Amino acid sequence: MTRIESFVSRMVELGASDLHLTSGKPASYRVDGELQIDEQESVLTVDVFEQLLIEIAPEHNRQEFEETNDTDFAYEVDGVGRVRANFFRSNAGPCAVFRLIPQQVLTLDQLGAPESVRQLCGLTKGLVVVTGPTGSGKSTTLASMVDHINHTRRNHIITIEDPIEFVHTSDQCLIRQREMHRDTKSFKAALRAALREDPDVVLVGEMRDLETIEMAIETAETGHLVFGTLHTTTAAGTVDRVIDSFPANQQAQIRAMLSTSLKGVVAQTLCKRKPKGRVAAYEVLIGTSAVANMIRDGKTHQIPSAIQLGGQAGMRTLSDSLLELVGMDLVDPGEAWRKSADREEMANKLQGLGFNLRAAPAAVGV
Repeated sequence: MTRIESFVSRMVELGASDLHLTSGKPASYRVDGELQIDEQESVLTVDVFEQLLIEIAPEHNRQEFEETNDTDFAYEVDGVGRVRANFFRSNAGPCAVFRLIPQQVLTLDQLGAPESVRQLCGLTKGLVVVTGPTGSGKSTTLASMVDHINHTRRNHIITIEDPIEFVHTSDQCLIRQREMHRDTKSFKAALRAALREDPDVVLVGEMRDLETIEMAIETAETGHLVFGTLHTTTAAGTVDRVIDSFPANQQAQIRAMLSTSLKGVVAQTLCKRKPKGRVAAYEVLIGTSAVANMIRDGKTHQIPSAIQLGGQAGMRTLSDSLLELVGMDLVDPGEAWRKSADREEMANKLQGLGFNLRAAPAAVGV
């Protein structure tokens, strides 16, 4: 068994999502959101990192690491699963982080995603953004949405990823997955090329810059269904982030384009599940005509109220999702309080349901 196979097997054994390797220290594993040092592991040396990099990294990634001191790629361990790898240098020396990518794509039902998320998969055109902080499960949700389309529609799906994480097998759909630096030079170039490749659905792994965001909106406007991700924490914040990415003299035009193309925003966060594991809480914004008017007229501050009142359209607030998880006894009240966007509001709602947070300050991190 190679060193990487040993590490990844240990991840599976512990139920870890991430593996952290640091020069001069034993390996650490993230289990249920918390890092744990593996006392069974020996201290890692610089030689171990060099061996790992040579063992698993493509040539251009080894070169990139030497030139820029960090690099990203994906690697498949036969019979165990894929990992997304990041090698970088720090004051401690070379380091690496590996994220385990499950071999099986979970269904939307298995994720506990709301019905409105499934309905977004039935769209034929428009922009759908899945957002949340790093490590919140955006890639997993997007993979499940693509998988749902793959099994229920007859479409051509193109994904543009950096790197490819979940590998899809064509079923009802024809799926083509393109990896940055290997299959294309940039998200923007791949999006522009996609318009000539007869896609029905395009997944953009990350809308990381103005040019990519602009191309994603234009692709959605030309009659394609586009999925993308952003690192924002709320649905309303996502709309503002997209608009604010553009110079002031272009924002009126972008508001007009976004008002017609944005069909949904799924903002999510991961919570500790009882007794172990993790579960996602979802905030969902649907691009109704009222929301479109708010975006076009520059009244995005009204979107949170629209979400609160938009239950019939499939919208839901993060607070409602957290309270539902508490009511199902999947999440501790203190965890719901910690993960809420408005902790004072959440505390009041929890107390209204009979949970006294002040009686257990340690549970809420006070």
